[in-house]
Amino acid sequence: MSKTLDLATALISRPSVTPDDKGCQQLLIDQLEPLGFKTEKMCFGEGDDAVDNIWLRKGTETPLFCFAGHTDVVPTGPVENWQSDPFTAVERDGKFYGRGTADMKGGIAAFTTACQRFVNDYPNHKGSISFLITSDEEGPAHNGTVKVIETLEARNEKIDWCLVGEPSSTNKVGDVIKNGRRGSLGCALKILGKQGHVAYPHLADNPIHLTAPMLAELTTMQWDMGNDFFPPTTFQVSNLNSGTGTTNVIPGTLEMIFNFRFSTEITPEELQTRVEALLDKHELNYEINWALSGMPFLTAEGDLVSAAVAAIKSVTGLEPELSTSGGTSDGRFIAPTGAQVLELGPTNATIHQIDECVGIDELDTLENIYYTMLEELLA
Repeated sequence: MSKTLDLATALISRPSVTPDDKGCQQLLIDQLEPLGFKTEKMCFGEGDDAVDNIWLRKGTETPLFCFAGHTDVVPTGPVENWQSDPFTAVERDGKFYGRGTADMKGGIAAFTTACQRFVNDYPNHKGSISFLITSDEEGPAHNGTVKVIETLEARNEKIDWCLVGEPSSTNKVGDVIKNGRRGSLGCALKILGKQGHVAYPHLADNPIHLTAPMLAELTTMQWDMGNDFFPPTTFQVSNLNSGTGTTNVIPGTLEMIFNFRFSTEITPEELQTRVEALLDKHELNYEINWALSGMPFLTAEGDLVSAAVAAIKSVTGLEPELSTSGGTSDGRFIAPTGAQVLELGPTNATIHQIDECVGIDELDTLENIYYTMLEELLA
């Protein structure tokens, strides 16, 4: 196997289910310190909330190119449903199987070997190269990248270009670059009614009935029209719970969890104001708790976009699509510092699934793209 597949195999063998790193970061340190990278270990949180992070940097000059990634993976689900051990990398039928092959140990391995090759070929390269690696991306993300960025900002250590190795590709490596992401605003809403007997509804107040007209209006509202880079803001109910489990009791409360994925055309404050105005319009008695997971960000153009597009064309011949679709990533914590941020990684068809895999040649192709990007920017 190639050096990239060898390293990916070693990373996958460590069962680093979020937030446990299981030695993955030390493996990267062992690979990168001989190249001149200086390691700073950053552990945030206590007890079960403790999260391991590393900041590795080679050089002190600007511009600073940063690769951001995570060593934690989601749980495997029923291991017996996998065709092979999820924490043993296996080649089968032209594919490379294992938890994290796509999300995102494969991307970490590809950038690490690309960096090794680049530093050996260009020992006097311009600027600096860094790795920001967390084990808290698939979990709450409270003690991971966001805390590392706070530390860097406090000492005015600025990232110019950030490449996030998330699985961005759709059909072939490099066919899609994520040059931004929508914001994410979550909400836990409780509608308060009055419990009672179904035979005496005049003595109760059914929160399901009270909520239905409001919910019908909420699900059909147009929040914005989007723009050239973002689709219109979307609203989705993810949880709706009420009742005691019996047929003869009117429930006393209804609990609803919902989420907005929003564009740059609207602010979280505007979304909150419009929802609460609707609740008040329908004269509902409610308790509400908002949670902003991340603001939208966009790298519409610049050196990083140009380097990524040129590298993909050179290595694959593809003309990549720039897209802001999909979920959130840790790029949401880095972009507000002023860095140009892109996500570029393997195909994402099987991420978080049973039998997660990538094509056997994908990671080597990705390594070549990353290497060429480093040439474009720092050679």
